[in-house]
Amino acid sequence: MSNESMMCDLETGVCGVSDEEEMQVINLKQEEKKITLYYATDPICSHCWALEPVLNRFIEEYGHYFNVETKMGGLLASWEGFSDGANGISKPADVAGHWREVGEHSRMPIDGSVWLENPIQSSYPPSRVFKVIERMYPGKEQAFLRVAREAVFAMNRNIGEDDVLIELVNGLGLNGKEIVASAAQQSAQDLLEEDFEMTARLGVRGFPSIIIVNKEQQGIKVVGARPLETYVQALQQILGEAPKPKKIATLSNKIKEGHLLFSREIEVLYDVEKDRVESFVQSELEEGTYQVRHILNEMAVQRV
Repeated sequence: MSNESMMCDLETGVCGVSDEEEMQVINLKQEEKKITLYYATDPICSHCWALEPVLNRFIEEYGHYFNVETKMGGLLASWEGFSDGANGISKPADVAGHWREVGEHSRMPIDGSVWLENPIQSSYPPSRVFKVIERMYPGKEQAFLRVAREAVFAMNRNIGEDDVLIELVNGLGLNGKEIVASAAQQSAQDLLEEDFEMTARLGVRGFPSIIIVNKEQQGIKVVGARPLETYVQALQQILGEAPKPKKIATLSNKIKEGHLLFSREIEVLYDVEKDRVESFVQSELEEGTYQVRHILNEMAVQRV
């Protein structure tokens, strides 16, 4: 029998020689997170969808330093009087081409033809559903935001419609009819207005915006979809020292979250080249535990 230390890795399930030190000093006292990351967003923000791979990796690696508070920004109240001159948008049909450009650039799949076939009239309904779930079932609101974005960007579904929202919420194991009905009440709009007030105080004028704030209420705002290094540098400036990343969860654990994982997300999360994603997935996941789909010419992986 070898004198080398043997162990079974909880994440990989592989047993073998341990590469950890023989004895380690540990501290079980959980430090209070004194930093808050405010994420100002909207369910139909295409640049927010493009940011998902980088933002998810940032939170995965550095989330032990901060609490995340997602705030709805109210991108589209209605089309009456709406105009986005910078992007040449004044009517629903104008959005389709803009969305496709964002999708092609980011490689996060975006169809965009929903704006031609069944235009979304307001982003407030899915935003209110997010707020109701956040209040009634804390922790489930992020899962809703993710599936809502998959539905509108990749699946071309109108997430401003009640029947679509009910289906998405039901898919999370919640009562969709009850939650969507609650989201139609004034109390849900009041919750949404609180988010609008908060994003205004944070100086948000566009989405996505990330604001990292310390306990002295001093912070740094990063506007737009930026590279991972930008957010790490912002966190470092708030901390006053270089943050130490934690180990990223294995792919087998990531797909347990239930939503689709697109090729671009896997590439960013695990530093894998595009042409190696398929072989990486095969090496990380057991056959029969996942399915591969191709959506808008992009590979996607999901648990079965």
